[in-house]
Amino acid sequence: MRIPLRSLLLAAAVALLTAAVHAATASHDPRLAGAYTFHRGGWTYVHLQGSPANIGYQHGYLLGPRILDNLRVYQVETLHETKRPWQFYRDASKDMLWPHIPAEYQQELAAIAQGAQARGVHVDVWDIVALNAMEELPGYYVPWFDKRQHKTVPAGAHPQDRCSAFIATGSYTKDGKIVMAHNNWSPYAEGERWTMMFDIVPTHGHRILQDGEPGVIVSDDDFGINSAGIMSTETTIEDFQGWNPNGVPEFVRARQALQYANSIDQYVSLMERGNNGGYANDWLIGDRNTGEIAYLELGLQHVHLWRSKDGYFVSSNFARDPGVLRDETPGFNYNNLSFTSNARRVRWQHLMEQYKGRIDVQLAEQFEADHFDSWTHKETPDQRTLCGHVDQSPQGMDSGWGPYYPAGAVQGKVTSSDLAAHMELIAHAGHPCGQNFYAKPFLAAHPEYSWMKPILGDMIAGPWTEFQAGEKAPASTRTIAGQ
Repeated sequence: MRIPLRSLLLAAAVALLTAAVHAATASHDPRLAGAYTFHRGGWTYVHLQGSPANIGYQHGYLLGPRILDNLRVYQVETLHETKRPWQFYRDASKDMLWPHIPAEYQQELAAIAQGAQARGVHVDVWDIVALNAMEELPGYYVPWFDKRQHKTVPAGAHPQDRCSAFIATGSYTKDGKIVMAHNNWSPYAEGERWTMMFDIVPTHGHRILQDGEPGVIVSDDDFGINSAGIMSTETTIEDFQGWNPNGVPEFVRARQALQYANSIDQYVSLMERGNNGGYANDWLIGDRNTGEIAYLELGLQHVHLWRSKDGYFVSSNFARDPGVLRDETPGFNYNNLSFTSNARRVRWQHLMEQYKGRIDVQLAEQFEADHFDSWTHKETPDQRTLCGHVDQSPQGMDSGWGPYYPAGAVQGKVTSSDLAAHMELIAHAGHPCGQNFYAKPFLAAHPEYSWMKPILGDMIAGPWTEFQAGEKAPASTRTIAGQ
């Protein structure tokens, strides 16, 4: 069930009675002016505005304890999966990434640490940079580093299959305009925390509305819209291999693209500029002003862009460019339809054709909750369904998540040309199908994942909830920075 924005606003005083009410801070720091946060539908809405330093400080101050909690998740995961202590990632962030981060984002990252410190949270800038680079350092840099050192690459150090998405326009949609949707696939320990909705108004560039994590300056599953009419998302390229230590971090390029792009061409240019190979993705991009959509397969050696004003693009971790398939994803078999990425590709293509001319926001929500396995031809939640449930699969994922690994579709988002024109999107916390995940019985049934006990909690599904840039909850339920 989707909750319309207008109904939510009218009923907010009642609907938010059980929301956590935070005491207003006694600080009168001018850097906090205009920032605020509130909770709704399982999400935390975070409004940030101003200079890079102000945006960062507001982010760190409002979310400080949650940033520390998010850091602990990645510290536990990376130690187990890549056999590297957190200091390894701090060092890589300082020595390799930092010199290639533009001053604007250096200021924002440093200020996140300062804002968190003002809340009594013990983090520094290298923790924050490493946190922002968690989608690229463990799975891309570590394998490159180990091969150069002639070391065995840890089994957990590789790109994971993450996410399912589509974008459609023209004769495929109900109104001929763009519809875009995305399921975030992640470990549940990450997913239960991947419930921030950031409304960012920077001094320079465009206003942004995007989902995200505490402490991270980009969406990271990269679902967002900007005030210039650009809509974008992505899914990871399975089995990608490549790294350029002298390139610009992916999280920087993705933030730049959404903040500064006025067109598909500008978005693509910003993503390509300084490409380091990290977090190699297939990017789905739309321009609501023109109705055009695009699909950017951004490899390190090979880059291919497809465009259309009447069609669709689907993405679920599979590469399609011959060069990328040959040179950069050597372990991926495009024709093996039992692979989760290929099974979801088949399902996406079937849905696009079945519902051609009818695709709208409501259907997109249904697609995100889909449990049809195109390989077994059964209706059952598993590792091959669009709404993924790896924790229910005795096989696990072909890309590395083992049997019953607690991972899958942790949330979903949908937007359209009309919604994006008003800077709106619709988001669902937890499994889009509505199933809840409970950590205690899972760990009792699967003691092989007891190492996750300090970080794995319940992941409760919320309703489809509409968000708009600039909206505010009633004052009694809002935490306002600087008052």
